[in-house]
Amino acid sequence: MPGRHRGAARRAGSARSGRVGSGGVPHDRRAGRRRRAGAEGDQCRPGRGRARVWTLAGRHAPDADCDADNPLIIDTDATLLTAHSDKQGAAPTFKRGYGFHPLCAFVDHGPDGSGEPLAVLLRPGNAGSNTAADHITVVRDALKQLPGRRSGTRPGRKVLIRTDAAGCTHEFLDWVVSQRLSHSVGFTLPDDFAQTLPRIPKQAWTPAIDADGRVRDGAWVADVTALLDLSRWPNGMRVIVRKERPHPGAQLRLTDVDGHRVTAFAANTPRGQLADLELRHRRRARAEDRIRTAKDTGLRNLPLHDFTQNQIWCAIVALACELTVWMQLLAFTDADGNNHEASRWEPNAYDYGCSRPPRDARTGRRSVVHLARDGAWTTLLHVRLTRLRALTAPG
Repeated sequence: MPGRHRGAARRAGSARSGRVGSGGVPHDRRAGRRRRAGAEGDQCRPGRGRARVWTLAGRHAPDADCDADNPLIIDTDATLLTAHSDKQGAAPTFKRGYGFHPLCAFVDHGPDGSGEPLAVLLRPGNAGSNTAADHITVVRDALKQLPGRRSGTRPGRKVLIRTDAAGCTHEFLDWVVSQRLSHSVGFTLPDDFAQTLPRIPKQAWTPAIDADGRVRDGAWVADVTALLDLSRWPNGMRVIVRKERPHPGAQLRLTDVDGHRVTAFAANTPRGQLADLELRHRRRARAEDRIRTAKDTGLRNLPLHDFTQNQIWCAIVALACELTVWMQLLAFTDADGNNHEASRWEPNAYDYGCSRPPRDARTGRRSVVHLARDGAWTTLLHVRLTRLRALTAPG
């Protein structure tokens, strides 16, 4: 048999045995298993790059001086991605769309910084918002990415999991408590709480505060743990309610009482002022900013067809977001401890600051970035890039 016919016969035999890749190229099944195992190992391996950046950041790192009273905060939130063509895993969403429903975990850098993604769990569009198994998976993956994390150990109360009411499930909170983690989650009040609210004494209400620490007009918080039946929930959980007058134009809900909007959250933090705990939970909305940044970076549209390929795309977008945040953390923080407003900029702000996009040129084995002289923040970017170049390179 001629050589070309023997090659065709071998390719046909490989196709019949199912050993042909997506591009028609035969491959070894064991090699495929090794690649899958390697991908899983990449997800489980702690981020050495993140550890290096946080070490260089010093006291500006998110985990600097973390303890039970000042924990490292991990936010979890889900978002919807629209699929404009038929893709593997795309499904109808609860908002009558079609696409995907990924669940993300971000580490919060505090009010003076931004935040970086730790894990992105790509899910079909019909995935539930309060699926406990998905929340456990994404938080477990996020914890593995923390610097200094060792397999088989529990981080303890110095790490706080913050999420909305979608994370307030018995299974998820039981797992969080079993890992000795702190938590602050949105809590759905019972239907008859409108009759319970008048029983709260007036002296039990504490004025809420704004982000700058000033008293917020028309908003109060109170601890109602003793007024609720929490026997099925983990021990040590507290429920704190907030009532406020709605903003002009906002519509009241059926559960609102006496013209006040009532919301609640649950936390296992035993100490601290109620207003401070409520402000800490309210800052969970910063996760929406992180999702918007991820979408501006490339998460808005998944470009590939296969579900696993789009999973890789999500990992690439997360890496791009991490590089941007690490640059902000190292370049826009002065030695005196002052943070420039650029440390909180989103990608679109950099495009606006540079009137023309920077050009990257290579010469003499060097990479040179050319900035426009008339750029609004060209001087700022030049100084900060010089600061990055002065940092100690990893050994």
